[in-house]
Amino acid sequence: MWKVVWSKRVDKQLRRIPFYIREGFQEWVSLVEGDGLLETRKLSGYHDEPLMGVRFGQRSVRLNKAYRVIYIVNKEQEIQLIEVIEVNKHEY
Repeated sequence: MWKVVWSKRVDKQLRRIPFYIREGFQEWVSLVEGDGLLETRKLSGYHDEPLMGVRFGQRSVRLNKAYRVIYIVNKEQEIQLIEVIEVNKHEY
């Protein structure tokens, strides 16, 4: 079973981004909780990838060309827990 959680800081970030990006985030959360992270990673549109450097151990998912979800995976007993660290506009 997969569960996606995030902090008040991420809630604040979500309120500041465009509505259609929030909808994309909610769709990603629904897919992960419904189908599991491994199945969701197979969807090419999200470009789920590991991060390097100071973000080593974290992963990134694209909501569109500009916005990313940064998350980590934890395991708590029988639940696979995905903790969303931030939703931000990617710097090119």
